[in-house]
Amino acid sequence: MDTATIVILAAFVIGLIYGSVGLLSGFCMMSSLRGWWTQGDGRLVRTYALAMGVAIAASQLLTAAGLVDLGKSIYLQPSFSAPVMFLGGLLFGYGMVLSNGCGSRALVLLGRGNLRSFVVVIVLGIVAEMALRGLIAPVRIAMVQASQATAATNSLPALLAGIGLGAASARMVAASVLSAALIIFAFAHAPFRKSFGQIVAGLVVGLLVAGGWYATGYLGADDFNPIPVTSLTFIAPIADALQYVMLSTGSTLNFGIVTVFGVFAGSLVTALATGRFQLEGYQSPRHMLRSAGGAALMGAGGVMAFGCSVGQGLTGLSTLSLSSFVAVAGILLGTAAGLRGALRVRPLAAT
Repeated sequence: MDTATIVILAAFVIGLIYGSVGLLSGFCMMSSLRGWWTQGDGRLVRTYALAMGVAIAASQLLTAAGLVDLGKSIYLQPSFSAPVMFLGGLLFGYGMVLSNGCGSRALVLLGRGNLRSFVVVIVLGIVAEMALRGLIAPVRIAMVQASQATAATNSLPALLAGIGLGAASARMVAASVLSAALIIFAFAHAPFRKSFGQIVAGLVVGLLVAGGWYATGYLGADDFNPIPVTSLTFIAPIADALQYVMLSTGSTLNFGIVTVFGVFAGSLVTALATGRFQLEGYQSPRHMLRSAGGAALMGAGGVMAFGCSVGQGLTGLSTLSLSSFVAVAGILLGTAAGLRGALRVRPLAAT
């Protein structure tokens, strides 16, 4: 098989596993933070922390071994707009609360028969395409051009190297300290230590991020037919997947598109096999409007932030990119605004 076919097959397998694990474990940043901040249940947020720690450790090991060059990813570009990425994170985080989940969670729930998620996926994909190449793209590009800057350092290891550490030592220290802190945070919680399923979910999702890097950066390495070095992310891929479904003639499959299809398929097969498939809809027109509005914010915000709660919160952070820390800070703040305080998204009245 050629490298493109290998990457496509790897993407589908990664998507299948993510969809299955996501359905069985409830893996989702928004649900994690809501459970932790408003309900006092910290198990899901520990799952996310474990996934993040494993993703960082495994991805940096691939880089240290010379198997993957993360510097070729979009997260480690020399120039970026911190204000636009932070604003995009804010919009995405707040939209995630309005829609009751992120793009990846919507794909997982769609496979379970949740028709609300169908609306979220469609609206998110359309608005993301508008922000990437459509009506609102000129506004986004103008904002980026007006505020982008070339940073002296674009990653945490580079920052440490600037104070005297060697490149290899800086990478080892940054990855070890951050991943260890996240893993310790996860296992310091007694209820989480007793949740075998959540532990497995965190480990698997973290390894899937590294698997994506390996598939595109090593298995897909081809000087004559280069493939973008990427891993799990869902905003632009959902937009590309919708476009592929409508205009497949002349289009080609890529890692992101096939991952989207794989997540849906993995969730659907798992839901049918475990008896979890059940059609669900909206409570009211107001419920639908709120959900669609949140999806629109996620689509635009995710493009501005170069990723979502998975694309930046796991994949971006696994590169130790400073811009990813900026985007994730925006996502967390936007989510906090939606869950707590004056801008809190209040439950809809029963109808």
